[in-house]
Amino acid sequence: MTTNPEFWRDIPAIADVFKPDAKPEVYTANAATDDMRYYVPLSETVFTRPLWISPSANKWADVLRADKPGLVNRHYHPHEVFAYTISGKWGYLEHDWIATAGDFVYETPGEGHTLVSYEHPEPMRAFFIVTGPLIWLDEQGGAAGYFDVHDYIKLCRDHYEKVGIGAGYVDTLFR
Repeated sequence: MTTNPEFWRDIPAIADVFKPDAKPEVYTANAATDDMRYYVPLSETVFTRPLWISPSANKWADVLRADKPGLVNRHYHPHEVFAYTISGKWGYLEHDWIATAGDFVYETPGEGHTLVSYEHPEPMRAFFIVTGPLIWLDEQGGAAGYFDVHDYIKLCRDHYEKVGIGAGYVDTLFR
């Protein structure tokens, strides 16, 4: 007698999945793709692939990528940030840890830092959940500008229009 390891096969799926007014999930196959058209330049060396965007909550989820040593502008987070490292090596100049594949990072509200990617055989790819805004910092740690979800949306729309995916692609990620 053979036992089916997928014991749940005979359980029916829920017929009425979504509550009234609920939006459908966002499903993205191969989220950390190597197709660079989906990565929007954040700096000369670091790119972002948006996966989910909430304009009303000023939040987004993305895959951050750098194929060589890279740098994201110094910035401060007034809200929490979550990160999970997919591949490569990255960290903050202000901390003594370096994240590699499988590492999780929780950034507390009120932290300023300089994100860098290190030399590594694999590209640095990390999944982030960001609640904006980011406050850009100067060399002394003083505020030098900001970047919120609306700036992120514009940056992504402009890039996707330029590479032929179409600006409207970004709207499919709104929830």
